Amino acid sequence: MSKVTMQDIADALGVSRVTVWKVFHNHAGVSETLRENVMNKAKEMGYIKNGFEPDGTEEEKTISLIVSRPDSSTFWTNIIHRMAQELSLHNVNLLYTYMPTNYSEGFTLPPILTGGTVQGAIILNVYDARLIELINQLDLPKVFLDTVPQISNRELHGDLVLLEGYTTLYQITGSVIDRGLTNLGFIGDIHYAKTNLDRYEGFRQCMADHHLKIDESVCLTHSIGIFSYYRELNDFLDSIPTLPEGFICANDHLAHYLQRYFSEHPDRIPNGILVTGYDGSREYSNIDGLITTANVKTSLLGKRLSMQILYRMEHPDAPYELTYINPQIIYKDSIL
Repeated sequence: MSKVTMQDIADALGVSRVTVWKVFHNHAGVSETLRENVMNKAKEMGYIKNGFEPDGTEEEKTISLIVSRPDSSTFWTNIIHRMAQELSLHNVNLLYTYMPTNYSEGFTLPPILTGGTVQGAIILNVYDARLIELINQLDLPKVFLDTVPQISNRELHGDLVLLEGYTTLYQITGSVIDRGLTNLGFIGDIHYAKTNLDRYEGFRQCMADHHLKIDESVCLTHSIGIFSYYRELNDFLDSIPTLPEGFICANDHLAHYLQRYFSEHPDRIPNGILVTGYDGSREYSNIDGLITTANVKTSLLGKRLSMQILYRMEHPDAPYELTYINPQIIYKDSIL
């Protein structure tokens, strides 16, 4: 007979595992009646034997957070912070495992990932195909947040969580067209992430459905160096003789660079220009609350990733899952 766990007790009572955990750790937030029910059920199921009450600790687990540049944006740090909080409630440690930005010849994964030290992995902000291929080969329960366009979800040996982009950008683009603006450009490296590609496809389809031709000369979709965004964006905008009526951006990071450029070149937009984003990031004060964007609730996303890896670790043989998170669109004037 298998060992009784906190999850077994929780299931028997119809409560969460966190509630059972709180009881055995004497945490607040549990009524005396429920606390008594948990203790009685634990004794009944053999979790507490011969008058001995365990301290509530089960075997401690460690999950690797495989991440590149986690401090590059508060978007990522907010997600990570909530993941660490949530996993700690389940007696799971979150261990940083840093990845380089790009694969280099001879690179191998660190021993922490291959030596049996960790029991699962969450992959975050890793956008190099070779690195993802190496990570994909790990014999560990895995949850990916996003992937690169070259690797489909069917090729991943783990669950994939994606921020929905196709329909979201379709609707954002449609809202701009409904305002009478038809000459629109798109800014975003569609080779970098599947989510970027999805957003571009939503933009492209919306334009097509409105019988509007996309002017490729006002679209920046090629690979952009992560350390040279502003310079490359400046060069691109400088190369456009006549700017379009607006730009649909793949994220707020790009939108804030556009605002910065236009604030330095006001003569180029005497009547203003429309700019939209995606992420709902509060860290870019020059566009915060001013542009239409898709609000990603990073704290809840961190919790969702935590719950997914716990499920995957408990059910390693379950079919892999593809999950889309729908952000709320926040409509604003967006004219810079």
